[in-house]
Amino acid sequence: MNERASTLPKFIYLDYHATTPTDLRVASLMLHYMTEEFGNASSIDHGVGDRAEAAIKQATRHVAHLVGATPRDIIFTSGATESINLAIQGTVRHLERSGTKPRLAISAVEHKAVLDTCEALHKQGRIELITIPVDNQARLDLGQLEQVCTSGVHLLCIMAANNEVGTIYPIEKIAAIAQSYQIPFLCDASQAVGKVPIHFNDWGITMLALSAHKLYGPQGVGALIVRRDQRLEPLLYGGGQQKGLRPGTLNLPGIVGLGEACRLRDEEMAEDERMIGKKRDRLQTLLTENIPGLIVNGDQDNRLAGNLHVSIPGVPNSAVIARLRNKLAISTGSACSSGVESASHVLTAMALSEEVVEGALRIGLGKYSTDNEIESASKLVADFVKQIRSLL
Repeated sequence: MNERASTLPKFIYLDYHATTPTDLRVASLMLHYMTEEFGNASSIDHGVGDRAEAAIKQATRHVAHLVGATPRDIIFTSGATESINLAIQGTVRHLERSGTKPRLAISAVEHKAVLDTCEALHKQGRIELITIPVDNQARLDLGQLEQVCTSGVHLLCIMAANNEVGTIYPIEKIAAIAQSYQIPFLCDASQAVGKVPIHFNDWGITMLALSAHKLYGPQGVGALIVRRDQRLEPLLYGGGQQKGLRPGTLNLPGIVGLGEACRLRDEEMAEDERMIGKKRDRLQTLLTENIPGLIVNGDQDNRLAGNLHVSIPGVPNSAVIARLRNKLAISTGSACSSGVESASHVLTAMALSEEVVEGALRIGLGKYSTDNEIESASKLVADFVKQIRSLL
């Protein structure tokens, strides 16, 4: 059931790493909990509240099942950015209370939610920060990562899959290294959940962040999964909801939407990702055949099925975006960095040449991408590149 209504925009949407359209089945269930079963899950004095609480519990089970976690370990948030802040700042605050100056280790290509949070804490003098480099395909050297762990770290932060070049990281191995040194491990899995298998409990991950809108759920809702022996201090204070770690009235329709999106990914992920990968490969072939000199960035043997990150040397990505923005939705990088006048920190960490960085485009396919869209998108990009090269 991957068809979409004809009311969708007529341009070609290939920016699925930024956000995904909400599955109509998810939206329908959310509408029900907005207009009919709209209770406050904390209202214990009547059946409406009871049914809202039951819906929350069901959604919690769906989220837990998709990532191999325990329902009691799930904290609902407004999205992965809040989850990451709660995980990092909550850990730091807890350690500070015991008089410890925390030492954190992160990869150089983490999402800005991790990088900026850690940089802010570092500038405040509250943490020591170690940045682990990557190679020119955004891959980590696990030997180097283990060396960092041997030096003594209070929190290790490594993403499951990169949001720009799509490189997938060996989270099971990383979690095992962290466990062997008794280091809490935070995994930003927002780009990976619903696309590749995740096993929170079996792999020994300490904390995991995710967002609904990356897996065909609504924007503005997500979760932090926290192993029960990991101690956090809250960032907000108010009611006692969610063990006091994230107080406030629960976002019933949003949480129900996240849960339903997770349930559907659990059932459909394997087949959807297989088809998405085939379409990605077709698009890559078309672009490579029709754009001389095109470079594919990232680890082509180990990347998200829907990710195609390319560079067109000599053709500024800004020119491509400006020309095609009303016909084709692709991007120059992370949506969270849009408008920032600086090179992608991911591509910079990969030590790519200035020409490659300036010509970089991120293309993200999803389950609603069609064969016709792939053919049309490749033609739009190739035709413009041919045109601008003839002028240059």
